[in-house]
Amino acid sequence: MISVSSNSIPVFPLKGSGRRMPLLGMGLAVDPPVGAEATKQAVLQAIQMGYRHFDTAPRYQTEQPLGEAITEALSLGFIQSRDDLFITSKLWCPDAHAHLVLPALHRTLKNLKMEYLDLYLIHWPVSSKPGIYEFPIKKENFLLMDFKSVWAAMEDCQRLGLTKSIGLSNFSSKKLTDILNIAKIPPAVNQVEMNPLWQQKKLKELSKANGILLTAFAVLGSTGTFWGSNRVMECDILKEIAEAKRKTVAQVCLRWAFEQGVSVLVKSFKNERMKENLHIFDWELTKEETKKISEIPQCRGLLGECYMSFNGPHKTAEELWDGEI
Repeated sequence: MISVSSNSIPVFPLKGSGRRMPLLGMGLAVDPPVGAEATKQAVLQAIQMGYRHFDTAPRYQTEQPLGEAITEALSLGFIQSRDDLFITSKLWCPDAHAHLVLPALHRTLKNLKMEYLDLYLIHWPVSSKPGIYEFPIKKENFLLMDFKSVWAAMEDCQRLGLTKSIGLSNFSSKKLTDILNIAKIPPAVNQVEMNPLWQQKKLKELSKANGILLTAFAVLGSTGTFWGSNRVMECDILKEIAEAKRKTVAQVCLRWAFEQGVSVLVKSFKNERMKENLHIFDWELTKEETKKISEIPQCRGLLGECYMSFNGPHKTAEELWDGEI
């Protein structure tokens, strides 16, 4: 059941832990990178505005500035304790091996200066050669992930109290089902690309049926170095709805995602955009507007070329996403 926190961002109790996850969070995957100090200041500003959920990863190189910002926010009285925040981080591909999961989480906690995470995700459903931390990952360094042993190690992280919940990121319906078939502790979250032009209807229904919360990234599309386009923000149907509602296209996209029953990540560091993103909870789309959005032609934006390799485990987008393209 969705409830509302004191800062007016709705929260959702995650399956298995009951930890209340704010349904709007700030993502720290900034491309191109802006530097540690800019990240730290943006997080401090976001906390002052009322953001309580922050999403980071070793891949983003933003764990350390996030930790520094939280330490400063505590000292300045912006929050009363670390428990006021919901912090997500992820297991990167070279650490996606059973014996490396726990050490990787310990490094993340050290970077964040924390004793626990609220949510720890497998970043991608592939592994790579241990000890080689690079991006893009060299094609010859990709390895097939041993889902059973890696997920068992993730479960150990939760049992040890180092993370309150565990989950997945960029997992297709088939790969999510593979995890569910072996899990003793099922994933609480699957974080995926989701927006009006890629609505993830199949994955959303599967997740709902299994009590898994979808978290949507790229809700406004993406214009990053490695993938993306302006196609979401340039969609005529979304523009027409935004004009009629006297809202921005970004707000329409975020409101649509919220009404789909998922959590949403935003990642602007601009003051006005950060404020704008918070103003999506006191109005609704009409049934007609929702129907128009549901009829938008669908196309995945993130094909994941960086995670495909001529020698496997995924040679094509069809293989990586199990046909969900």
